[in-house]
Amino acid sequence: MRIRATVAAVSGALALSALVLPSAAQADGAHGSTSTVADVARAAQSAAAQSGAKNGARAAAAASEPGELDLTFSKLTVNGGKPIVVGTTLTKRVPTTFTVTHAADVDIFDSSFVLDVSLYRGSFDNPANELYGDEAPVCKAVSATVATCKGQIAVWPEFDLLGNADATKWKAGGFAVDFRGQDPAEADPSEVGFALQDNLGTASLQRASKQSVNASPEPVKKGKTLTVTGWLSRANFDDLKYHGYTAQPVKLQFRKKGSSTYTTVKTVTTNNKGDLKTTVKASADGYWRYSFAGTSTTPAATATGDYVDVK
Repeated sequence: MRIRATVAAVSGALALSALVLPSAAQADGAHGSTSTVADVARAAQSAAAQSGAKNGARAAAAASEPGELDLTFSKLTVNGGKPIVVGTTLTKRVPTTFTVTHAADVDIFDSSFVLDVSLYRGSFDNPANELYGDEAPVCKAVSATVATCKGQIAVWPEFDLLGNADATKWKAGGFAVDFRGQDPAEADPSEVGFALQDNLGTASLQRASKQSVNASPEPVKKGKTLTVTGWLSRANFDDLKYHGYTAQPVKLQFRKKGSSTYTTVKTVTTNNKGDLKTTVKASADGYWRYSFAGTSTTPAATATGDYVDVK
């Protein structure tokens, strides 16, 4: 079972500071109705919000008491600092590393303790979208109060991405929920401990790109015209297909046979379909390719060189 089925529902977790469990939900099931981490965390946050706490503003409770836990996150890295490049079909998983510092009586290794980091787009109090891992992080104690953790962020395009607006910079936050021995499906919200933290860093998500090339005719006589075509495309999160990337400068490069270095011959701009087409004079055997430098929303893409034999 994907952890997301339980933890990803903490989709309210980053926005908990502004959420209060609806009174109707409280009346419907009293203290035993919550069935997800998010429900329990929202209920716990409700008590904190009513007492004036927000993002750790209230004094932390001891581990044996419900309320805000004495626990903080730090030193977060997502995908080693590189953008998260997502296509249209396969789930993309990237590693996270972070440090957790906690009071000595906060047992993060207890079987009823849940913690992780996540990414969100928009505001902390009202995120437009959120991303989580689909497996729990693995933490290792380095002292009685510090642990280092390794986890992941998983992006399933079909379900996690709302559209092309998701190709942007995301913010990171951390959350922890201590069920204090309770079954999460039947936990009493008033007996749950929690910790929330914003401003842990940022991570960029990009639309995967592809670049093709074809040089013809092959072979070609020396001095004759060689036509080099190609297509620059990128993932579209609105319909989960690849579309041409229009009006983009792309370098046409050549590597002579026997050389290991490509040289830029000219820059060509994609048309309204993402197509590239230009002509050059054939002078020597070698490889032709198109190379796209990338943008803030789309990574670089370089075609595999197309070899042309010049007679």
